[in-house]
Amino acid sequence: MLEHFTSIYTVVDYFNAIDVTHIYLLVFALMVVESSFIPFPSEVVIPPAAMIAATPGSNLHVAAIVLFGTLGAMVGAYINYYLGKLLGRPIIHKLADTRFAHACLIDRAKIEKSETYFVKHGKSSTFVGRFIPGIRQLISIPAGISKMRLGAFSLYTFLGAAMWNVILATIGYICGKNIEMFESIFRELTIALVVVGVLFIAYLVYSGVKKKK
Repeated sequence: MLEHFTSIYTVVDYFNAIDVTHIYLLVFALMVVESSFIPFPSEVVIPPAAMIAATPGSNLHVAAIVLFGTLGAMVGAYINYYLGKLLGRPIIHKLADTRFAHACLIDRAKIEKSETYFVKHGKSSTFVGRFIPGIRQLISIPAGISKMRLGAFSLYTFLGAAMWNVILATIGYICGKNIEMFESIFRELTIALVVVGVLFIAYLVYSGVKKKK
């Protein structure tokens, strides 16, 4: 756990060494990767940039960090969406069994898990799924496989990605370079999101059962 969060300092040091414009572009590029099929945690991208923005005299702006991060997340989500839409379920499942997919920490079980989640919760899953680890990166694939309308997909994905990035940026800005505070707040946030996610799913199940009756 500590090694994971120590890496944030590495990113902060790297961001400090490059031009402001390059930081925005790097945030965009890394969030494209984070939101596609390649595993990369957004918590080592947005918070470090926000930490620098909190430094007195910094030219970085939190709103711009969130904007570029969200745009990057959208591009990554579109990659997964069109992979699912163009290739279809059989080919996606075959690709999930390849060594490359396994190297990216993706397998058939994870794809099927994201499909099940999408089928159960429909359009809202592309929003709520952005907050759930293990689902966040892959939820766009079943959306593409099911040929979800692009407009609805874009709206729910944008809202989910933007809200998640706002949360991460706010935590990073508040904590500054206090790694212990960041670790504590992020751990509590993760627990809270899991609880909220469970309650939301329970509500959807209850609503579905009530509607059938």
